[in-house]
Amino acid sequence: MKQYLLSIYQPDGELPAPELLDRVMRDLDVLNQEIRAAGAWVFTGGLHPADTATVVRVQDGAMLTTDGPYAEGKEHLGGFWVIRAPDLDAALEWGRRAARATTLPIEVRPFQDGPEG
Repeated sequence: MKQYLLSIYQPDGELPAPELLDRVMRDLDVLNQEIRAAGAWVFTGGLHPADTATVVRVQDGAMLTTDGPYAEGKEHLGGFWVIRAPDLDAALEWGRRAARATTLPIEVRPFQDGPEG
């Protein structure tokens, strides 16, 4: 089975109202249980806000670090799943379910073939 990255694109700004956030968290818990039960689970993670990021790059042999996200935008990577799926269609179905649970856009991307793929 191939592995896929399901990325959550979260808008910058305030968190949703508690009643919406509570529902999203319940729906995510159900989704995570379903992914595990299906044998598709590899791991998942939520990220701190983009303004906590540090970008590291090498320029003229020197390491440079800058605060904040690499790219300025109205959305940032808020979290992700790594799943196993037999094909893109199955991965897209998990992405659809994740979009419904989070109420946010989900990008589905296959990992390049490697030792696991």
